[in-house]
Amino acid sequence: MTLCTNAATPQPVLSLPQGSSSRAWAQTPAARQPLNSESGLTLVELIICVAIVALLASAAIPIARFQVKRTKERELRRDLWEMRDAIDHYKDAADKGAFQIKADSLGYPPDLQTLVDGVEVTSAQGKKVKFLRKVPTDPMTNNTDWGLRSNQDDTDSDSFGGQNVFDVHSKSTGTALDGTKYNTW
Repeated sequence: MTLCTNAATPQPVLSLPQGSSSRAWAQTPAARQPLNSESGLTLVELIICVAIVALLASAAIPIARFQVKRTKERELRRDLWEMRDAIDHYKDAADKGAFQIKADSLGYPPDLQTLVDGVEVTSAQGKKVKFLRKVPTDPMTNNTDWGLRSNQDDTDSDSFGGQNVFDVHSKSTGTALDGTKYNTW
């Protein structure tokens, strides 16, 4: 914006910047009218806005809840896979004679802590082989106490015989998003 004086009139004349329209000029902050006491939102408009925001928020809460549950289920599947993989590696090494085992264990570990602590290899004196870094925490119960199955247990048994660890499962009685029970995974 530039101020120009006209020789015929002693008052300054405002001229628009080049390339701008009078409409854009009228909408600049300097050209606006001051707000009066009647401008703003009415109570009805405010209630409608709050209702829309509440509706959107209430739609997002179940989605967030399912996301948390889905994440815990993914953790549970990963932890079960990790422990079952460690049990399988222990069994494979025991079948190959890599370390001493009890005769009635059938090559399976006596407990989960044995997978963490490791077993001494018979061919190398003092060398231990570990199969797990740590016993994972069950994301459904927030506990490291897992349900165990022994090879000698009945297939439909809920109690652990204690001879060896053939399989692991969650002790949670909750139901997954797909309708199955966590303790059957």
